[in-house]
Amino acid sequence: MCSGPSRTLCGRVIAALKSNALLNESIGAGYLDRNWPPALKQSGAWPLKGLRQSFLNGTLTRLLDADAALRGKIVDFVSRGEFGLGSGQRPEGTFNHLWYDELVPADEVSFEPDVFLVTKAKAKSLKAPPKTKKEGEAESEPVEETEPQTEETTETKKPEPEPKPTTRTFRLTGTIPSELWNRLGTKLIPKLRSGADLRVGVTFSVTFDAEAAKSMKTEIRQVLQDSGLQERIVIE
Repeated sequence: MCSGPSRTLCGRVIAALKSNALLNESIGAGYLDRNWPPALKQSGAWPLKGLRQSFLNGTLTRLLDADAALRGKIVDFVSRGEFGLGSGQRPEGTFNHLWYDELVPADEVSFEPDVFLVTKAKAKSLKAPPKTKKEGEAESEPVEETEPQTEETTETKKPEPEPKPTTRTFRLTGTIPSELWNRLGTKLIPKLRSGADLRVGVTFSVTFDAEAAKSMKTEIRQVLQDSGLQERIVIE
Protein backbone atom coordinates (compact mmCIF):
# COMPACT_ATOMS: atom_id res chain seq x y z
CA MET A 1 0.00 0.00 0.00
CA CYS A 2 1.10 3.55 -0.66
CA SER A 3 2.14 5.53 2.39
CA GLY A 4 0.74 8.83 1.18
CA PRO A 5 -1.33 10.54 -1.53
CA SER A 6 1.79 11.64 -3.39
CA ARG A 7 2.51 8.02 -4.26
CA THR A 8 -0.97 7.23 -5.59
CA LEU A 9 -1.67 7.21 -9.30
CA CYS A 10 -3.75 10.38 -8.93
CA GLY A 11 -0.95 12.06 -7.01
CA ARG A 12 1.63 11.15 -9.65
CA VAL A 13 -0.62 12.51 -12.42
CA ILE A 14 -1.14 15.79 -10.57
CA ALA A 15 2.60 16.09 -9.92
CA ALA A 16 3.34 15.50 -13.62
CA LEU A 17 0.80 18.15 -14.69
CA LYS A 18 2.27 20.65 -12.25
CA SER A 19 5.83 19.98 -13.43
CA ASN A 20 4.75 20.73 -17.00
CA ALA A 21 2.91 23.92 -15.98
CA LEU A 22 -0.41 22.38 -17.01
CA LEU A 23 -1.94 22.51 -13.54
CA ASN A 24 -1.55 25.04 -10.72
CA GLU A 25 -2.99 25.59 -7.28
CA SER A 26 -3.16 29.37 -7.64
CA ILE A 27 -2.38 32.31 -9.95
CA GLY A 28 -0.87 35.76 -9.53
CA ALA A 29 -1.96 39.24 -10.56
CA GLY A 30 0.76 39.39 -13.21
CA TYR A 31 -0.58 36.24 -14.88
CA LEU A 32 -4.03 37.82 -15.26
CA ASP A 33 -2.50 41.07 -16.56
CA ARG A 34 -0.55 39.19 -19.24
CA ASN A 35 -3.55 37.13 -20.32
CA TRP A 36 -6.18 39.89 -20.21
CA PRO A 37 -8.41 39.41 -23.33
CA PRO A 38 -7.57 42.00 -26.02
CA ALA A 39 -11.29 42.62 -26.61
CA LEU A 40 -11.68 43.72 -22.96
CA LYS A 41 -8.58 45.92 -22.65
CA GLN A 42 -10.42 49.12 -23.55
CA SER A 43 -13.29 48.52 -21.11
CA GLY A 44 -10.90 47.28 -18.40
CA ALA A 45 -13.60 44.93 -17.06
CA TRP A 46 -13.59 41.11 -17.26
CA PRO A 47 -16.83 39.32 -16.26
CA LEU A 48 -16.05 36.81 -13.50
CA LYS A 49 -18.22 34.22 -15.26
CA GLY A 50 -16.02 34.43 -18.35
CA LEU A 51 -12.83 34.56 -16.25
CA ARG A 52 -13.80 31.34 -14.45
CA GLN A 53 -14.71 29.65 -17.74
CA SER A 54 -11.26 30.47 -19.16
CA PHE A 55 -9.67 28.35 -16.41
CA LEU A 56 -12.13 25.50 -16.96
CA ASN A 57 -11.98 25.20 -20.76
CA GLY A 58 -8.19 25.30 -21.04
CA THR A 59 -7.87 28.85 -22.38
CA LEU A 60 -5.84 29.63 -19.24
CA THR A 61 -3.93 27.30 -16.93
CA ARG A 62 -5.91 24.58 -15.13
CA LEU A 63 -6.50 25.03 -11.40
CA LEU A 64 -7.05 22.28 -8.83
CA ASP A 65 -10.08 24.13 -7.44
CA ALA A 66 -10.85 27.06 -9.76
CA ASP A 67 -13.72 28.52 -7.70
CA ALA A 68 -11.88 28.51 -4.37
CA ALA A 69 -8.59 29.70 -5.88
CA LEU A 70 -10.15 32.58 -7.81
CA ARG A 71 -12.40 33.70 -4.96
CA GLY A 72 -9.48 33.82 -2.51
CA LYS A 73 -7.05 35.50 -4.90
CA ILE A 74 -9.55 38.14 -6.08
CA VAL A 75 -10.22 39.17 -2.47
CA ASP A 76 -6.43 39.41 -2.00
CA PHE A 77 -5.89 41.33 -5.28
CA VAL A 78 -8.58 43.91 -4.43
CA SER A 79 -7.36 44.47 -0.87
CA ARG A 80 -3.79 45.13 -2.16
CA GLY A 81 -4.97 47.48 -4.92
CA GLU A 82 -3.82 45.23 -7.79
CA PHE A 83 -7.33 44.92 -9.24
CA GLY A 84 -10.82 46.22 -8.54
CA LEU A 85 -14.11 44.36 -8.24
CA GLY A 86 -17.25 45.91 -9.75
CA SER A 87 -20.88 44.86 -9.75
CA GLY A 88 -23.88 46.22 -11.64
CA GLN A 89 -22.21 47.73 -14.71
CA ARG A 90 -23.88 50.86 -16.08
CA PRO A 91 -24.05 51.77 -19.80
CA GLU A 92 -21.33 54.43 -19.43
CA GLY A 93 -18.90 51.86 -17.97
CA THR A 94 -19.18 52.72 -14.26
CA PHE A 95 -20.56 50.36 -11.61
CA ASN A 96 -23.25 50.41 -8.97
CA HIS A 97 -20.58 49.27 -6.50
CA LEU A 98 -16.80 49.21 -6.92
CA TRP A 99 -14.26 47.83 -4.43
CA TYR A 100 -10.61 48.85 -4.81
CA ASP A 101 -7.70 48.93 -2.38
CA GLU A 102 -10.02 47.80 0.40
CA LEU A 103 -11.31 44.62 1.99
CA VAL A 104 -14.08 43.04 -0.07
CA PRO A 105 -16.38 40.36 1.43
CA ALA A 106 -15.73 36.95 -0.12
CA ASP A 107 -19.44 36.45 -0.85
CA GLU A 108 -19.32 39.46 -3.21
CA VAL A 109 -17.00 37.46 -5.50
CA SER A 110 -19.72 35.62 -7.44
CA PHE A 111 -19.17 34.19 -10.90
CA GLU A 112 -22.05 36.04 -12.55
CA PRO A 113 -22.17 38.02 -15.83
CA ASP A 114 -22.77 41.30 -13.95
CA VAL A 115 -19.74 40.99 -11.61
CA PHE A 116 -16.39 42.11 -13.06
CA LEU A 117 -12.69 42.01 -12.32
CA VAL A 118 -11.52 45.57 -13.05
CA THR A 119 -7.99 46.61 -14.05
CA LYS A 120 -5.98 48.72 -11.65
CA ALA A 121 -5.97 51.71 -14.01
CA LYS A 122 -9.75 51.53 -14.55
CA ALA A 123 -10.48 51.16 -10.83
CA LYS A 124 -8.19 54.08 -9.88
CA SER A 125 -9.82 56.36 -12.45
CA LEU A 126 -13.31 55.50 -11.19
CA LYS A 127 -12.31 55.95 -7.54
CA ALA A 128 -10.49 59.26 -8.12
CA PRO A 129 -12.33 62.20 -6.50
CA PRO A 130 -13.55 64.97 -8.82
CA LYS A 131 -11.19 67.94 -9.21
CA THR A 132 -12.07 70.90 -7.01
CA LYS A 133 -10.94 74.53 -7.04
CA LYS A 134 -7.97 75.22 -4.76
CA GLU A 135 -8.59 77.40 -1.70
CA GLY A 136 -7.99 81.06 -2.47
CA GLU A 137 -8.06 80.52 -6.20
CA ALA A 138 -10.18 83.19 -7.82
CA GLU A 139 -12.77 82.21 -10.31
CA SER A 140 -12.38 83.87 -13.65
CA GLU A 141 -14.83 83.85 -16.45
CA PRO A 142 -13.44 83.46 -19.94
CA VAL A 143 -13.43 86.68 -21.91
CA GLU A 144 -14.85 86.34 -25.36
CA GLU A 145 -13.15 88.37 -28.00
CA THR A 146 -15.62 89.86 -30.44
CA GLU A 147 -14.91 91.60 -33.66
CA PRO A 148 -16.77 94.75 -34.59
CA GLN A 149 -19.63 93.98 -36.89
CA THR A 150 -19.61 95.41 -40.38
CA GLU A 151 -22.17 95.32 -43.14
CA GLU A 152 -20.37 92.32 -44.69
CA THR A 153 -20.30 90.28 -41.46
CA THR A 154 -23.93 90.97 -40.63
CA GLU A 155 -25.18 90.06 -44.10
CA THR A 156 -23.05 86.91 -44.69
CA LYS A 157 -23.21 84.65 -41.65
CA LYS A 158 -21.38 81.32 -41.67
CA PRO A 159 -23.68 78.31 -41.78
CA GLU A 160 -23.97 76.44 -38.48
CA PRO A 161 -22.20 73.05 -38.45
CA GLU A 162 -24.43 70.01 -38.65
CA PRO A 163 -24.93 68.27 -35.30
CA LYS A 164 -22.82 65.16 -34.77
CA PRO A 165 -24.70 61.86 -34.48
CA THR A 166 -25.31 60.80 -30.89
CA THR A 167 -25.40 57.06 -31.57
CA ARG A 168 -23.55 54.52 -33.70
CA THR A 169 -24.76 51.12 -34.86
CA PHE A 170 -22.41 48.14 -35.24
CA ARG A 171 -23.16 45.12 -37.43
CA LEU A 172 -21.12 41.98 -36.81
CA THR A 173 -20.93 39.39 -39.60
CA GLY A 174 -18.78 36.32 -40.16
CA THR A 175 -18.57 32.54 -39.93
CA ILE A 176 -18.02 30.85 -36.55
CA PRO A 177 -17.00 27.18 -36.10
CA SER A 178 -19.31 25.11 -33.90
CA GLU A 179 -16.72 24.65 -31.15
CA LEU A 180 -16.75 28.41 -30.47
CA TRP A 181 -20.54 28.93 -30.33
CA ASN A 182 -20.61 28.85 -26.52
CA ARG A 183 -18.25 31.83 -26.38
CA LEU A 184 -20.85 34.00 -28.09
CA GLY A 185 -23.24 33.48 -25.20
CA THR A 186 -20.63 33.95 -22.48
CA LYS A 187 -18.54 36.81 -23.88
CA LEU A 188 -19.97 38.60 -26.91
CA ILE A 189 -23.74 38.72 -26.29
CA PRO A 190 -23.48 40.04 -22.66
CA LYS A 191 -21.29 42.88 -23.99
CA LEU A 192 -23.72 43.69 -26.83
CA ARG A 193 -26.69 43.72 -24.44
CA SER A 194 -25.27 46.85 -22.82
CA GLY A 195 -26.36 48.72 -25.98
CA ALA A 196 -29.88 49.33 -27.29
CA ASP A 197 -32.04 47.62 -29.92
CA LEU A 198 -29.93 44.44 -30.06
CA ARG A 199 -31.05 42.12 -32.87
CA VAL A 200 -29.54 38.70 -33.49
CA GLY A 201 -30.07 36.65 -36.68
CA VAL A 202 -28.76 33.22 -37.59
CA THR A 203 -27.80 31.45 -40.81
CA PHE A 204 -27.15 27.70 -40.76
CA SER A 205 -25.65 25.77 -43.69
CA VAL A 206 -25.37 21.98 -43.44
CA THR A 207 -25.02 19.16 -46.00
CA PHE A 208 -26.77 15.74 -45.82
CA ASP A 209 -26.78 12.70 -48.04
CA ALA A 210 -29.40 13.02 -50.80
CA GLU A 211 -31.38 10.01 -49.56
CA ALA A 212 -31.47 11.24 -45.97
CA ALA A 213 -32.11 14.90 -46.83
CA LYS A 214 -35.89 14.58 -47.24
CA SER A 215 -36.50 12.91 -43.89
CA MET A 216 -34.02 15.27 -42.19
CA LYS A 217 -35.87 18.30 -43.57
CA THR A 218 -39.10 16.97 -42.02
CA GLU A 219 -37.35 16.43 -38.68
CA ILE A 220 -35.87 19.93 -38.73
CA ARG A 221 -39.30 21.44 -39.41
CA GLN A 222 -40.68 19.50 -36.45
CA VAL A 223 -37.89 20.84 -34.19
CA LEU A 224 -38.61 24.40 -35.31
CA GLN A 225 -42.32 23.91 -34.67
CA ASP A 226 -41.68 22.47 -31.20
CA SER A 227 -39.44 25.45 -30.44
CA GLY A 228 -41.96 28.02 -31.71
CA LEU A 229 -39.58 29.15 -34.45
CA GLN A 230 -41.38 27.82 -37.52
CA GLU A 231 -42.46 31.35 -38.54
CA ARG A 232 -39.04 32.92 -37.86
CA ILE A 233 -36.63 30.48 -39.54
CA VAL A 234 -37.09 29.39 -43.17
CA ILE A 235 -35.57 26.20 -44.63
CA GLU A 236 -34.27 26.62 -48.17
